[in-house]
Amino acid sequence: MNKPNIVFAFADDWGRYASAYESIEGPDSLSALIDTPNFDRVAREGALFTNTFVPAPSCTPCRSSILSGQYFWQTGMGAILAGAQWDESIPTYPLELEKAGYHIGWTYKVWSPGETKNAPYGAERTAYEPAGTRFGLFSFRATERATEVGVEAAKEELYDETRQNFDAFLKAREEGKPFCYWWGPTNTHRKWQKGSGKALWGIEPDDLKGRLPEFLPDVHDIREDVADYLGECMAFDGGLGVILERLEAIGELNNTLIVVSGDHGIPGFPRAKCNLYDIGCEVAMAARWPGRIKPGRVVDDFVNLMDLGPTFMEVAEVPVPSSMTGKSLLPVFASDVSGQVDPDRTFAVTGRERHVSIARAGHLPYPQRAIRTKDFLYVRNFAPDRWPAGDPNGLDDPNAEPPAWEDLEQETYVAYPDMDASPTKAWMVYHRAESEVQRAFDLGFGKRPLEELYDLRKDPHYMDNVAGDPEYEAARKEHHHRLMALLREQNDPRVVEEPCRFEHEPYAGHDPRREDRQRRALKR
Repeated sequence: MNKPNIVFAFADDWGRYASAYESIEGPDSLSALIDTPNFDRVAREGALFTNTFVPAPSCTPCRSSILSGQYFWQTGMGAILAGAQWDESIPTYPLELEKAGYHIGWTYKVWSPGETKNAPYGAERTAYEPAGTRFGLFSFRATERATEVGVEAAKEELYDETRQNFDAFLKAREEGKPFCYWWGPTNTHRKWQKGSGKALWGIEPDDLKGRLPEFLPDVHDIREDVADYLGECMAFDGGLGVILERLEAIGELNNTLIVVSGDHGIPGFPRAKCNLYDIGCEVAMAARWPGRIKPGRVVDDFVNLMDLGPTFMEVAEVPVPSSMTGKSLLPVFASDVSGQVDPDRTFAVTGRERHVSIARAGHLPYPQRAIRTKDFLYVRNFAPDRWPAGDPNGLDDPNAEPPAWEDLEQETYVAYPDMDASPTKAWMVYHRAESEVQRAFDLGFGKRPLEELYDLRKDPHYMDNVAGDPEYEAARKEHHHRLMALLREQNDPRVVEEPCRFEHEPYAGHDPRREDRQRRALKR
């Protein structure tokens, strides 16, 4: 039998939003409002994973971790976003598979904005984008074209771009070679066309009423912002359908392992992207591999996406490099049971260092690590004196005059730079002094204590920190010791080095390009 192909569909900034999750999250969830038939097909004909977490809720460190199969802090300069550089001495699964005879290639985003773009996947040499990259601006392009050709035809033009790009990759393959393809659209990343959730996908913003997490004010502006994002999730699913259709047409669908996921949670919302709460770190995941993954399974094992690197290596029957500290999912795939398969997969460790280099004075990171178990989330904030969302630039004073609404909506760097600009960010800043908004604002934008512990059985939206509650002291100690033991075992510089390298150049250093952008923003 031919070696299996591997297709990884990996969306930028896509959390756990897919209609397949309605049966788990309930009819009042956000997933119940959207229709993702292609993701659902992968889950139905394979396995749906209910506890999948990213190594880091920031694209470059997360992707560094996946490509190298190890924790993000083990990837050198790949552990940061701005200024990241790839260490070519670190093996990555696509380049290892290429050495073993696989045809490899990617479209859209794999590893960026690191230097050199997509270096761990072969950089421009393995790029397949002859039809362009308009898919990344899906809502803008579709809305613009819809006035001329109609909504469905406008969408189809963008899906055809995916089709042509994938076909170019397939055409370049030598006959008989197995292939490894990464499809990485960026449309779920900001920005997206305001009102597009309704205009393109029929998602009524006010249908989201009562469905938002408790830490988001349940108002029309924020509901519309989320609705527009959910529309982009549906667009990603439409493109996934094109990939499935083409695999089926060339007779390769049933000899292909397909894994679908995203690199972290929703952007431009407090406590989400760049945060270690579930909304920032929990993502969708489904895998289909006929004959190897029994259809219809729902798997509750905790998965860290860095496990995919060694998984893909073992699937291809290529030796796994010793540097890959992730744990292959092949035994989980091979099982025929649902629920908890591997009794040791009961937790996930996540972390964060630097995202936007100019987010805080002195180019300092916001160092934190977390451990997520079935019932608890424990977060360790190593520098609680710093602002987790970035320096407020005066907005910590509720009476201070905020920047222009448009700037907060469009320009990330005017305040709290570790949160993407968005209508939600603007709304919360402008309403931050109102009594019914103050707590939500403080939770999202304010400083945090050294330790956070949340009992998810009672508090699924992590509103009440019980780290100082005597009733939870045993749980706090258990999760703290478990987390710190793993960090020491895996040589995390944050706990085994003094001073920690992440506090200094080049990890937390000077980035003139980003500084210039911030200065221009502040002058407006």
